[in-house]
Amino acid sequence: MTGISKAYGGTLACDNVDLTVRAGEVHALLGENGAGKSTLMRILSGDVTDHRGTIAIEGSPVSFGSPHDAQRAGIAMIPQELDLVPGLSIAANIFLGRELRTRAGVIDIRRMNRETGNLLSRTGITLDPKRLVGELRTGEQQLVAIAKALALDAKVLIMDEPTSALSPAEVDRMFAVITELRAAGAGVVYISHRMDEISRIADRATVLRNGRVAAAFDTADLTVAQVTEALVGRPVQTLFRTDHSHTGRELLRLTDFALRPRRVRPGRREPNGITLSVHAGEIVGLGGLLGSGRTELLETLFGAGTPGRWHGEVRIRDSVVRPRGPRQAMRLGMAMVPEDRRISGLALPHSIRANAILSIVDRIAVGGYVPRRRESGEVRRVVDELKIKIGALGDPVNTLSGGNQQKVVLGRALLTEPSLLLLDEPTRGVDVGAKAEIYQLLSEAAARGIGVLLASSEPAELVGLCDRVIVLHDGRSVRELDTHDAGEAELLAAAMGEEMAVVGENHE
Repeated sequence: MTGISKAYGGTLACDNVDLTVRAGEVHALLGENGAGKSTLMRILSGDVTDHRGTIAIEGSPVSFGSPHDAQRAGIAMIPQELDLVPGLSIAANIFLGRELRTRAGVIDIRRMNRETGNLLSRTGITLDPKRLVGELRTGEQQLVAIAKALALDAKVLIMDEPTSALSPAEVDRMFAVITELRAAGAGVVYISHRMDEISRIADRATVLRNGRVAAAFDTADLTVAQVTEALVGRPVQTLFRTDHSHTGRELLRLTDFALRPRRVRPGRREPNGITLSVHAGEIVGLGGLLGSGRTELLETLFGAGTPGRWHGEVRIRDSVVRPRGPRQAMRLGMAMVPEDRRISGLALPHSIRANAILSIVDRIAVGGYVPRRRESGEVRRVVDELKIKIGALGDPVNTLSGGNQQKVVLGRALLTEPSLLLLDEPTRGVDVGAKAEIYQLLSEAAARGIGVLLASSEPAELVGLCDRVIVLHDGRSVRELDTHDAGEAELLAAAMGEEMAVVGENHE
């Protein structure tokens, strides 16, 4: 890609960008949300066609009028926001638009299911090809998207935050697939905010900032400090909390908490014997592998999960409660940031103002009418405090970058003035700079006496941000780790159901 430029209105999303991807290499593409990564890759994948600059595949200039053109030229993309159809089977999604047919021209479902099974096995998962994608968890859908890209046998594979919802074991399997692709001569463009992944899998890296190439590195010489400074244009001294000094009264206590749902949800682990507590001013982490029950626990506490028969005890402050829905949970002082902001967290076609104010409409309404001045005042306060980069409050929320969308969801939760904040993967798909800002916001919330229960698939995040981590395995709490004494190695061992003979060395 040479001299690629693309403007939206008066803003240059890409400004004279050059990018070269070699056969048999993994090229990391780094940058904060809004730096131009997504636009550049949408151009390469044929989704954006009205741009300046040239693209050449194996030395030959090409011009794409659609994603189908790019696929025919050997370009495949796994987007961060997966483009799967929930109402179709796994096999139908993988072969969508390229359905296999018999000699009579009829769709060959049996062959598609067989080929899908082979592709899924390459990604290390065992799923029935006939299952609906909508029944799968986010991490499973991510692996299906990888299998779909493998089916295209691409020369260049673009992977946008591919491990954001994967367990460590699944990441290892995906890296094995990437190694196979590299050995076969494919080029991989790998977009990620996780520096440990970049140093482990990538050969070279290009950093974008404000639509321009800010730096390029061979990853053998890469340091976190170099990349961080290139990403944000300034040194970032630390991402995590430094003050864990003050905790107050107990806000939440679960004792042998379990839920027997009225219907079985394949691939999901409901709470099945969880004991934990959260105090005011404390950040408590929920660790565990994909499917361990973290999301299900938070959804159930907030009354947003599958109803069923309760066992055990839920105590909020001094009262035993049974949350029956989000409204009641909010009256009890809870607020939640869900795992998938685009599906469960935002009304995408609606304005930033409408999304931010949604949870406090009842509080600020007068006679059933929400005064625009008061509404705008509340939203503007959140935008300023959370440093959300926007144009106008009336702009659709889907015009924002992923990190700023996540801040809108977090801001809406904080507007309810909760005493207990439930967070499910709050930094998923968020760049280094936005992560640092979210970590700071959570530290400030804890300093104000808010209790935080945070589920994350990133061990470094749990160890660095939380006071304690409750590790779940098959829906049960199997271990509680004090992050002052335990590190990532102990956390991962507990998540996999293993006991470590010696405390892990990685305590930083």
